[in-house]
Amino acid sequence: MAILTLTTDLGTKDHYAAALKAAAFRQIPDVRIADVSHEVPAFNISEAAFLLRNVWRDFPEGTIHIIGTDTRWSEATPYAVVQKDGHYFIAADNGVFSLLFDSPEDSEVYHLRTTGAEDPGFPTKSVFIPAAAAIAAGRALEDIGVAASGYKVRPSVHPVAEYDNIRGTVIYVDRYGNVITNITRALFDERIGHRSFSIVLRRGDRDLKRISRTYDEVQEGEKVALFTSGGYLEIAINRGTQDSGGGASSLLGLRKNDVVRIEFED
Repeated sequence: MAILTLTTDLGTKDHYAAALKAAAFRQIPDVRIADVSHEVPAFNISEAAFLLRNVWRDFPEGTIHIIGTDTRWSEATPYAVVQKDGHYFIAADNGVFSLLFDSPEDSEVYHLRTTGAEDPGFPTKSVFIPAAAAIAAGRALEDIGVAASGYKVRPSVHPVAEYDNIRGTVIYVDRYGNVITNITRALFDERIGHRSFSIVLRRGDRDLKRISRTYDEVQEGEKVALFTSGGYLEIAINRGTQDSGGGASSLLGLRKNDVVRIEFED
């Protein structure tokens, strides 16, 4: 029984996501499908990589992950499958793999063969699903692709760490309005030592001076900082929601690419 995850920018308003699943059901016997998200902003491979990066290791080895975002083919961005840590990832080689993994080590990369009969307007369905079906059937990657030396690397924005501060940026806002930054727990732990600190937000607020384990460690409606299960610094409002105007993004005026700074005090 194959497990297939889908991360796309197809949305749920139209029939496209259903058509993708229908193709999987027809071509892969007993497939189990998990939707990571179909609400990735159009062509935004950074957000697609972020969403899948936070969850792919939770799936068992052998899982096949399809990334259907910015799937336009060119000689510079061929369709590819990457095998890493027992998982398979199928996408256009447009830099998304470099945003998904910390390093190319222990990765096998193959550029998928195509016949020319595929639908160029819907390659996620006409190219990626057949490739997933072949993998699920036990075919070797050499049978469906040509070995490549690596995948395309796209530069990403990393936090800047100095002795007395870390400067990061907002990389994602979830449906609750929680703000997730690119500052990782590993970087914070490496820099903090025995020092106290303040988290400085866009409005200059400095009253976040501790990292909580759960939202409920502060009163309802209060700001809270914690690390997500994926290890990223998150700023939230306890029990706040974006739809009601009570999310951290709206209340604190934080948007994607805004700077969040941690200042250390000796």
